[in-house]
Formats: sequence, structure tokens, C-alpha cells
Amino acid sequence: MSIWFEGSITALITPMKQDGSLDIPTFEKFVDWQIQEGTAVLAPVGTTGESPTLSHEEHRKIVEVAVKVANGRVPVLAGAGSNSTSEAIEMVKFAKEIGATAALVVTPYYNKPTQEGLYCHYMSIVEATEFPVYIYNIPARSVIDMSVETMARLAENPYIVGVKDATANLVRPIQVRRAVKKNFNQLSGEDGTAISFLAAGGDGCISVTANIAPKLCAEMQQAWKDGHIANAMALQDRLSVLHDALFIESNPGPVKFAASVLGLAGETCRLPLAPVAEKTRIRVKEALEKVGLLG
Repeated sequence: MSIWFEGSITALITPMKQDGSLDIPTFEKFVDWQIQEGTAVLAPVGTTGESPTLSHEEHRKIVEVAVKVANGRVPVLAGAGSNSTSEAIEMVKFAKEIGATAALVVTPYYNKPTQEGLYCHYMSIVEATEFPVYIYNIPARSVIDMSVETMARLAENPYIVGVKDATANLVRPIQVRRAVKKNFNQLSGEDGTAISFLAAGGDGCISVTANIAPKLCAEMQQAWKDGHIANAMALQDRLSVLHDALFIESNPGPVKFAASVLGLAGETCRLPLAPVAEKTRIRVKEALEKVGLLG
């Protein structure tokens, strides 16, 4: 497959009204702003997009709007994962039908499949859909960690094109490059190690922070690509205080609050994610000020 993503990829929040319903007009404006600010790829309805609490209809609506607003200007990497293989297949089929570029499929959570179960899950999806799939490996939320061996085995299929690696293990991209016998698109899922991941052979970052600082995140990725290492490191250092603040409570609570402070979207998350604590609000505002996004 010819799919290849680089640079700053935003793991989009899903804006909601105070009653918890989807705020589609705000999402449309937000997606357009992301593109104008330099985001290279849009990644709707992942963890940051609160996919676990969206209905299937809402999930499809968010992907559809992202594709429509992007209108070919940037690719759309549609969240399409589930711990039910049959459900994931239907989500990937919809992403394909609606015109997304590829699907991001999380390792099945709660079920705790074996490595063979993981292999069968992803193979079933690509065999049923014939659509490019990125593996989303996030042990902190899924409990399981896809092994390098299983990833290399899956990568033999032409529709398994890359990985979102949220392990924060900086040896992993090196091991994957050694094990996979083709060009395999490795994207970081950890803002704090984005530059380190590039240094280890990665290609970009699917970022939470890019929801509120898309231009800075894009500039950091571009500086690295252009060989301006000192500039990339300086931007990393500048953004690091924001990365820290956005993860002191469960994502996307803090980043949605930050978006509300900046007038980008409301802060509402669906339960069981509660409104962020007052000390978190103070910390996030301080970080926004230090980075230069507020005040």
C-alpha cells in the first residue's frame, strides 16, 4: 500500500455541548482550524475522541464530518477499533465507504487475547475490508502489548501499513524496523517522547497536545524533518510543560478544558470521565501561559 503519514497528526477531541450531545458545528470549525494550523493528518474518534462512550451512529457521524471538512486537503485516519472483531470490521468498512484514508484499530481491550488472538483479530479485519489499517498498540489502556514478533507477522499483509505506538518504549521502534521486512509507518502515540521516537526511526506523532497547539506541534515535526535538530529540541522543551499538564488526569479531560479556555470547544466529557479538578485547571492554565498560548 502507498499510505504513509508523517509530521503532526492530531488525535481529535469530540466537542460536546453541556448536555453531552455532539457539537457538530464546533467540530467542523475545529477540524478546519487544525488544517489551517498545519496538522498533517486528522485522527478522529480514538481514545481522545471518547470513542468508548460514543454510539455507533455518533462514531460514524464524527468520521463523516472529518472526511467532509478535510475535503482531500489532508488525510483522515479514522478510529475504528473495538474489542469485538465483528464490530471493528463494520467500523473499518464504514471508514472505507465514507472516504477515510486509513483506519486506526486499537488492540482489543478487556478480552485480553493472546498474541495469536491479536493476529487473528487484525487479519480478520483486513481480509474482510481490504483497507489500510494502523495497529494502535496502547498497553496502558488495553492491558495487552502486541509483541514485535506479532507485529512483524501482521505486517506481511499489505493492508497492515503501520502502527501507533503508545508504549513509550523507545527501543520498540528500533526493534520493529529490524523485524518488519517492508517500509512500515511508525507513529508515536506519546507526546512527551515525540522527538525521541523520531530519533529512534519513527515518522511522526499522533498527538493530544496538537488539539490546542497544532502549529507548534507541526513546526516541531517539520524542524526535525528539515534537519534543524536544535530548533526541534527547543520546541519540544517549550511544549513539554503542556504535555505534562494535559496528562495529570485521564485524557481527554485536561485537553478539553484547555480547549475551552482557548475558546476552541466546550470542556464537557461524558461520564465516567468527571470534570477536571480545580488544581488541574490551575495547572493547565499555567502551562498555557508558559507555552505562550494564553495571555
